[in-house]
Amino acid sequence: MRLLLSDVDLSLGDRRIVHRASLEVPPGSFVGLVGPNGSGKTTLLRSVYRSLRPDAGVVRVGDREVWRMSSRDAAQRTAAVLQSDSSSAGLTVEEVVALGRTPHHGLVGRWRQRDREIVEDALARTATAAFADRAFGTLSGGERQRVLVARALAQQPRLLILDEPTNHLDIRARFELLALVRATGVTTLAVLHELEMAARTCDELVVLDGGRIVAAGPVLEVLTPGLLREVFGVNAEAQCHSDGVVRLHYAADPLAPTHHGLD
Repeated sequence: MRLLLSDVDLSLGDRRIVHRASLEVPPGSFVGLVGPNGSGKTTLLRSVYRSLRPDAGVVRVGDREVWRMSSRDAAQRTAAVLQSDSSSAGLTVEEVVALGRTPHHGLVGRWRQRDREIVEDALARTATAAFADRAFGTLSGGERQRVLVARALAQQPRLLILDEPTNHLDIRARFELLALVRATGVTTLAVLHELEMAARTCDELVVLDGGRIVAAGPVLEVLTPGLLREVFGVNAEAQCHSDGVVRLHYAADPLAPTHHGLD
């Protein structure tokens, strides 16, 4: 399902954070949202999963405007995996994943065999079934992230929103988690802190700088030496190798002069 943002403005208090942001995530694609710290990435995501209403502009999932839907209808279309989740610490893994069914029958709705099958499938797809009875709060960072993805899959969304899903994970866990998400085939928009992971994982990138989208498109078209220098402050080049993987190569002196964003 396609995600479309058109001329979205977002503020926190009296401060404008995001300015006239427009982007598209094609159906079935994995699009990375990247940019320096404080550029507005997480704030922009919040407008998609109904945590922060835009001051102006439109957020559309499929053929419907997100902010004209009920919360339940929106949750049936979009699932978010955020940076931290301490609210589920006292639940078992299976109970956390089962929360993904809430948008489909409510907190006190009748639990059906189909719900059980969906939860079991989500546990199996994320390799979390082996510790389904363990307390969520006892898991490692990588295990918790996989459980949160399982909960999102149990929601049966048409769109996944991820906010720095690999934060604090070791290198193997990062690769495993992003490979898992890609394998779902669900349309995904993800804030990714590491450019190297974004370059090798994403179909397309959207670059935010100072609250404005300064570039968007296929990875190699976006991560030009000029953009890497001006937005991220590094001397580097993105190259697609013979194995089809895009990698970043840094100059001997990787630090560029102080940057001020693209014109």
